[in-house]
Amino acid sequence: MYQTEKKVDYDRLVAEQGVLVKRIAHHLLARLPESVQLEDLVQSGMIGLFEAAQNYDHTKGASFETYAGIRIRGAMLDEVRKGDWIPRSVHRNSRRIADAIREIEMREGRDAQDQEVAALLEMSLDDYYSLLKDTQGSRLFSFEELMEQGNGDLQDFQVGNSQHSAPHFEVESDQRNHQLAEAIKQLPEREQLVLSLYYDEELNLKEIGAVLGVSESRISQIHTQAAMRLRARMSEW
Repeated sequence: MYQTEKKVDYDRLVAEQGVLVKRIAHHLLARLPESVQLEDLVQSGMIGLFEAAQNYDHTKGASFETYAGIRIRGAMLDEVRKGDWIPRSVHRNSRRIADAIREIEMREGRDAQDQEVAALLEMSLDDYYSLLKDTQGSRLFSFEELMEQGNGDLQDFQVGNSQHSAPHFEVESDQRNHQLAEAIKQLPEREQLVLSLYYDEELNLKEIGAVLGVSESRISQIHTQAAMRLRARMSEW
């Protein structure tokens, strides 16, 4: 019913899929700096939803909900990028941490310990934890890095640009997701647990802290440490 040749009933679309927009907005909001407003994400997500309804082609095989979810997230993240809510210094520090983790793990053949990363960065453990806190709002890979690596056309595919080959990008995405899943399985047990509770069970950091009996700030450190470790191990992507 969302084929491009049919007139879009926007009222019905909002009624049917508006909850999806809000759910995605809340899910993203928990991973973004406090300066990001829920209303801004929802507004940009609704634009993505309307564009999805106009451009959806059922012959491509994906369900409308799946396609719309990609467009909604893409529209929200575009809004975040345009808003420049995350300073470049945060991405630079994220790379520093990831590079240090990768260097230690390649040298030692095991998980890098917090003290080792701090030492390699030539800072105290407390300063290292402060740096982790500062990089908490950073994405696993920044938009700037994706563009530098030549992946800028990925978004064109996601918004329905027919000049790109869908199977090519789907295979690449599947491979990346498989590698990410394998990398998560190799994380230290506590980091795996925090990620599982955060992403699968959708608990917030405070709730995870209550489950594990530690402070919210400690869960934040573990979560960010896991993200940096994944970033180090997924550097080829």
